[in-house]
Amino acid sequence: MKIIETENLSKYYGKNRGIDGLNLSIEKGEIFGFIGPNGAGKSTTIRTLLGFLKPTSGKCRLFGNDLDELHLVEMKKKTGYLPSEVEFYENMTVKSMLGYFSKYYGKDCKKRVEELVNLFELDLNKNIRELSYGNRKKAAIVQCLMHGPELLILDEPTGGLDPLMQNVFFDILKNENKNGTTIFFSSHILSEVQKLCDRVGIIKDGKILEIEEIEKVRKNNYKKIRLEFRNSKQGSEFMIEGVSDMKKDGNTFSFFYNGDLNELIKKIGENPVENFWMEEPDLEEIFMNYYRKEN
Repeated sequence: MKIIETENLSKYYGKNRGIDGLNLSIEKGEIFGFIGPNGAGKSTTIRTLLGFLKPTSGKCRLFGNDLDELHLVEMKKKTGYLPSEVEFYENMTVKSMLGYFSKYYGKDCKKRVEELVNLFELDLNKNIRELSYGNRKKAAIVQCLMHGPELLILDEPTGGLDPLMQNVFFDILKNENKNGTTIFFSSHILSEVQKLCDRVGIIKDGKILEIEEIEKVRKNNYKKIRLEFRNSKQGSEFMIEGVSDMKKDGNTFSFFYNGDLNELIKKIGENPVENFWMEEPDLEEIFMNYYRKEN
């Protein structure tokens, strides 16, 4: 069963592009990563999927149903949504806020709320206005998970969470997925998507560039390398399979590497290197190198 399905889905704000001709098909039980730089159209896609925005053209279905007034309320009750920016009524306590949503879902969520609150070390008696950004995000996570949704739609979900809480969150998501929950995970951080997802859709400028199995993305994942040699000639002679986009600045050479890191380290050890840096490329660089290889 397809949980999310779009056909040539487009959303324009006047003449300004939001998304353009999106085609997605996400099966029940899948963890689907949706990745792209800020402004690519991720949040517009999500808000359109949830019925917050009316599409300019194209079709959108959740749980096999069109997004119309007849089905929208029931579809939302089966969905957990975590926005990138969390906003609640400031004067409510966390407990009263969660109680409000429990009534909307029409379920007794007390047991699940207690489990999640303990995992995230969240104080139910605090007012929303007293919470830090990170604790507001925790409260929003509890709210989106408390009713046992069949579909989770997560928009930049880890913002504000420290590394420990991120790991707790990822463990919860994996467990939810084992119990049958479909997850749509939107992020601009490729490493997050790689940890969790089965497939990934890459969006840029409102268009889907590619949808790939995550294993293929991993195999094509580049590292950003900088090497400072004792002299520029040594750098000029440094070449190994998997190196691309080599640039020189004095004795420092920068390039992207897609290959066995052990082979790279072995090659570096053959040369007198003063300094060595390795980091994850940003998304724009990943797009550029990934699609250079594909095309």
